[in-house]
Amino acid sequence: MIRALLLFIALSMFPAATQAAPAKNWAQTVTLNKEGAHVIGNPAAKTRLIEYVSYTCPHRAHFVAEGTAPLKAGWVAKGTVAVEIRNLVRDRYDFTAALLARCGGPAKFPGNHEALFAAQNDWIAKAQAYEGQPSTLPDDAKPAAVMTEIADKTGMLALMAKRGVTPAQSRACIASQPAFNAVMAMTKRAVDQDHVTGTPGFLIDGKLTNAHDWTSLKPSLPAPVK
Repeated sequence: MIRALLLFIALSMFPAATQAAPAKNWAQTVTLNKEGAHVIGNPAAKTRLIEYVSYTCPHRAHFVAEGTAPLKAGWVAKGTVAVEIRNLVRDRYDFTAALLARCGGPAKFPGNHEALFAAQNDWIAKAQAYEGQPSTLPDDAKPAAVMTEIADKTGMLALMAKRGVTPAQSRACIASQPAFNAVMAMTKRAVDQDHVTGTPGFLIDGKLTNAHDWTSLKPSLPAPVK
């Protein structure tokens, strides 16, 4: 009887089956590499997908709406693919958005990035109206001053405020020389080194693909982990 009681106590101290720890969601990991590009996912993933983006490109906005969620769920979250997002700026509105997307550090980047694309139609419409108005800035205004006015007139400052970034913080991001240099360097690399001619432009493990949307990109990715 005593032996049976001791056995019962010993067994009750250890669960019959130990539940496995939940798998890490790598989609929540965001790092900034030495080139200033944001890497979403496992930095040691076997496959590296480089996305060149322009915030004024409607095709890139379509890719975000169609492909971002399945890409994250099927590949990035499971650690098999890391996505490196680089800029290929086309105009001053694109440049303004690129600098604002970086506000708040790496952790806030994916949300900023997706919010700017989700609201693209709205702020581009305001940009078109702004183009038809005389600027209040002097002819020799510095780029940061011009882009700050753009951010205000297009509603991008208000959009970032909804993301928890104050107007003062947004202005500081626009005025950041390191951020300016990083965006410029990525754009130069896109054209001179990676030979990207438009956005979205994708490289897989350093090789330029012919894909320009989610439908054509998906077959080029490794088989998803079940």
